[in-house]
Amino acid sequence: MDNNVPSVDQSDRGVPINLRQSGPTPVEMLIDTRVRKSPYWELSMQQGCWRASIYNRMYHPRGYIPREEGGMMAEYQPLVNDVTLWNVAVERQIQVKGPDAEAFVNYVITRDATKIPVMRARYVILCNEAGGILNDPILLRVAIDEFWFSLSDTDLMLWLQGVNVGKKFDVTIQEIDVAPVQVQGPKSVDVIADLVGEEARELPSYGLMDAQVGGRDVIISQTGFTGEKGYEIYLRDATKYAEDMWNAVLAAGIPYNLRVVAPSHHRRIAAGILSWGQDMDFETLPFQVNLGYQVPRKKEADYIGKERLEEVRAQLEAGNPPYKTQLVGLVLGGNPITDYAPDFWLVSDTPEGEAVGYVTSPWYSPELESNIAMAHVPVAQAELGTEFWVHLPEPYADTPGVPVRAEVVEMPFRPSVNPNQRERLKVKGLDAAI
Repeated sequence: MDNNVPSVDQSDRGVPINLRQSGPTPVEMLIDTRVRKSPYWELSMQQGCWRASIYNRMYHPRGYIPREEGGMMAEYQPLVNDVTLWNVAVERQIQVKGPDAEAFVNYVITRDATKIPVMRARYVILCNEAGGILNDPILLRVAIDEFWFSLSDTDLMLWLQGVNVGKKFDVTIQEIDVAPVQVQGPKSVDVIADLVGEEARELPSYGLMDAQVGGRDVIISQTGFTGEKGYEIYLRDATKYAEDMWNAVLAAGIPYNLRVVAPSHHRRIAAGILSWGQDMDFETLPFQVNLGYQVPRKKEADYIGKERLEEVRAQLEAGNPPYKTQLVGLVLGGNPITDYAPDFWLVSDTPEGEAVGYVTSPWYSPELESNIAMAHVPVAQAELGTEFWVHLPEPYADTPGVPVRAEVVEMPFRPSVNPNQRERLKVKGLDAAI
């Protein structure tokens, strides 16, 4: 019997229920069986996790270093200077497999799935018929007839299965027992190379490779939720082998000062990387949040939302945007924002004016020595240099009750080591993905 799992036969399940006994954990939320624990949950507890949120109906570790020791800003330092390990098993993996896998995926994503080579990944979006963004996963093509959707925070499996009830593509659509971690930071390439060999140094951005970590089968991608050099390790049979892979990464990271931390939202904000549920949702059109490049001009095949999205593009080019707000980057005053915002803070166009927009993702940038944020503001006031006023709560406001000045600036806020697709296309003067 493998000593990594309890002696309970769950061979009839695709993703076994996590039976490892974690016990009470030091987070200020109810931990019960209604929300799933990932295979790495108690391993995160061993590393000092003290708080969590829920993401894709799973518990998500969101803090390791105590507030009194610097909290999230202290966690930021190993990310930008050394290397970090993140428990991101909440990125649930939905497998689409079968003879019609490519055609099905091509129908549900906006980009052209036929142009994705085997063992490559892409950042993609899926929209509903109204053009609203349902999810913005990383899509892995692991075989000619097999794709994995590595999900952001919406339950996409039910949507995919529902779509196919009517369409009847020859595919199976199911969650699989694969759970990722992220290894992020400037020394991540050294850790990965020590784990799987020097060939890992040649892995291109969004490239995939089969490997073993801790003696267990994985797929490694050069991707991540930062602008830093970074990788994700997708562990197969994760319910069985979580400890083997996790402990191997920890051991390989010792020479490079690896630290287990929570996902760094301050770094992803600086890189202009969006977070579903904060910066966009089901009713957000791609063009509103700088994802117009995800709507191709030359994709001939039909896909869900195509008619509406092409109609919206035509309206935009005619100067008649069919929505009221645009996501922009702001540099703003106030005291350093050093933790997650509990609310969508309001934005006015004058110090005394009524609210005209709202901040979605704020944080303090040590490199810029300023607070930065993404915010939805009126379309007509989205130009670079436009002045706004943000109503910060205590303790971030300079003066309680008095808004701080903000200015619309370019995103990303600072250069990325791993530029995302939008950054690369912008350099080339392009606006649409293929």
